[in-house]
Amino acid sequence: MDINYELYKVFYCVATTLSFSDASRQLFISQSAVSQSVKTLERKLGQPLFARSTKKVQLTPAGQILLKHIEPAIHLIHRGEDQLADIKNSGLGQLHIGATDTICRYLLVPYLKQFHAKFPTVPIKVTNASSLTCAGLLEQGKVDLIVTNAPNARLNHSYVQKTIAIFRDVFIANPAFFQFDEEQISFQELKGHPILMLEPKSATSAFLHHQFLKHQLELIPEIELNSNDLLIDLARIGLGIAFIPDYCLAEGDPDLIVLHTKEEIPARHVVASVNTALPSAVSTEEFLKLLPEM
Repeated sequence: MDINYELYKVFYCVATTLSFSDASRQLFISQSAVSQSVKTLERKLGQPLFARSTKKVQLTPAGQILLKHIEPAIHLIHRGEDQLADIKNSGLGQLHIGATDTICRYLLVPYLKQFHAKFPTVPIKVTNASSLTCAGLLEQGKVDLIVTNAPNARLNHSYVQKTIAIFRDVFIANPAFFQFDEEQISFQELKGHPILMLEPKSATSAFLHHQFLKHQLELIPEIELNSNDLLIDLARIGLGIAFIPDYCLAEGDPDLIVLHTKEEIPARHVVASVNTALPSAVSTEEFLKLLPEM
């Protein structure tokens, strides 16, 4: 179909705001022009894209399908425009990384420091999200590179460029509140104590639930949060037994001990990934070079 890009641009603005007036303000055109553009696109496609009423605007099923395909295209165009602007200003382009706050704090800071020292004029943007969410951001082209935990159910394995760390998850507790007779504790015994862990929409949560299910056990956590540091703090004051990556635990902490489980918990990886279906910025390639490979 020979459809002008501007029609899709107008559709995208209306679809994401669900408001003809908001779209007109974003596009700096009149509301009647927005309405006419949508009608023209609907006529060309032969299907209604919006259900209109006096109080609200909603996407039709056809509109929802179109938005699913238009949104990545719009992000890709914006990404290209941003890269060109950044290259003009810095010569390399912006570096936009997606990663969990834990990975940023405990693993990425030294490499961000090195990169900034080497390329001080390159803008660095970091988006904090769960490993699962980061995989979606990369797929949609909203970030240039992600550093996430693996296994990751949403990550395209062809995108993985490097394994930069190997770690194990551990259960930790304050021995003043939790004392065990044996050196090792079973998953079944752990179920009898309050478990503190990351929120359900995280690769770590999916991983731990899977480990329990392998032994025909259902895990019901007492507390679910989005911060490993906060889980450590709560374990330190005796609220429960926290499940965290081993690299988060400070050596020689007098208030916390690692509980060894009878069931083996497999090691996991931290991987750096780029969307190989999209053009890669020079800044992304330079940052990848700084990261170690296991």
